[in-house]
Amino acid sequence: MHHSYSVRPRILAVMANPDDESFGLGGTLAHYASMGVTVDLICTTGGEEGSADAHYLEGYSSLAERRATELACAVRTLGLSSLTMLGYRDSGMAGTPANQHPQALAAQPLETVTARLVTLISALQPHVVITFDPIGGYRHPDHIATHQATVAAFHAAADPTYPCAEQAAPWQAQKLYFQTFSRQLLRAIVWRMPLIGRDPRRFGRNHDVDLAALAEVAFPIHARIDTIAVTAQRLAAARCHASQGG
Repeated sequence: MHHSYSVRPRILAVMANPDDESFGLGGTLAHYASMGVTVDLICTTGGEEGSADAHYLEGYSSLAERRATELACAVRTLGLSSLTMLGYRDSGMAGTPANQHPQALAAQPLETVTARLVTLISALQPHVVITFDPIGGYRHPDHIATHQATVAAFHAAADPTYPCAEQAAPWQAQKLYFQTFSRQLLRAIVWRMPLIGRDPRRFGRNHDVDLAALAEVAFPIHARIDTIAVTAQRLAAARCHASQGG
């Protein structure tokens, strides 16, 4: 008896800021989209706290508006099927005043964000869900909040007793993956930086990323995706995010 697999595979990526889908995950998303997989993206914040040179804001009312345009460009370039903006505000880096903004993602109750993601998971019915690792890559509060809500929603969406406002049918996604990176290269970079007069504990445009601490936290890697075939697409999607150095 011949059984044809008629259901088109679906992947859902839940990211925090416009550019996360391209800088960290672009190759993987483009790879599967090019194979005919339905790839949906949820972006939890508008990236309001990112910094950008003034000329990138010409013709835009705000950085968030500019970044929304960049995100739309990346979504087209990667071949994604849909984009959902949750509409929370970028919380900025840990310990900044932006954390306390009433609309900031970091200021929301976990249950509130989880409930919204459960509704979306039930509607999109992904087979695989991808989000950040437990420290959000580099300990960005929005990345961590997105990780926590996505993990909770992955399980809650499959629970028939979960009180879902829209009375959505339970949906059991098959796999939950966290994007991460090999620490081997990072450890080498951290070791070399002082030799060229750079402080690995004060990395990045705003010197607020501690690479040395990140190099210490390694997560097991269960899947490696070969994205060589979509390199051009991945780079083009990153270039969409010009204001963020793409």
